[in-house]
Amino acid sequence: METDLPLVTRIAYGSLFLLLTAVTLGVGYITFIDWRDRRRRNEVERKARRPKR
Repeated sequence: METDLPLVTRIAYGSLFLLLTAVTLGVGYITFIDWRDRRRRNEVERKARRPKR
């Protein structure tokens, strides 16, 4: 299927799509890392609060 869009416009749309995908994946990665680190910190705090027997 041939599009009527000029080459420059198609390249711009493709670049925008790739940039949006990269930003979305980056935000997802940062969110996952933050969640994992928060879990580890909470586990360390829980162990520190336990009374020693």
